[in-house]
Amino acid sequence: MFLTLTVAIPMFMIALIMMILANTISKKTYMDREKSSPFECGFDPKSSARMPFSLQFFLIAVIFLIFDVEITLLLPLIVSMKITNISSFIMITSIFLIILLAGLYHEWKQGALNWAY
Repeated sequence: MFLTLTVAIPMFMIALIMMILANTISKKTYMDREKSSPFECGFDPKSSARMPFSLQFFLIAVIFLIFDVEITLLLPLIVSMKITNISSFIMITSIFLIILLAGLYHEWKQGALNWAY
């Protein structure tokens, strides 16, 4: 326990110092209105250059990525079916699929899958 603390505390301190140092070095010293505005041949822009971003689209994209990674975790289970016995394979696969379905059900009940506003 003591050995873990003697290793964890210096690692935490080094990480904290590096985060503070990176935060102070990367800060812009001033905000220039001309540099932060979009360039349109020297004229003031007619409309905003930044399009509104749909948060719903972002949530759907994140959910797709999560389930895509989970599918890649399911594929090696097919190969491991030959190595392990059938009862442990069925138990591991069913637990994994139950967790996937519980996550899908939770997202559905939260309304993250509804595309219409």
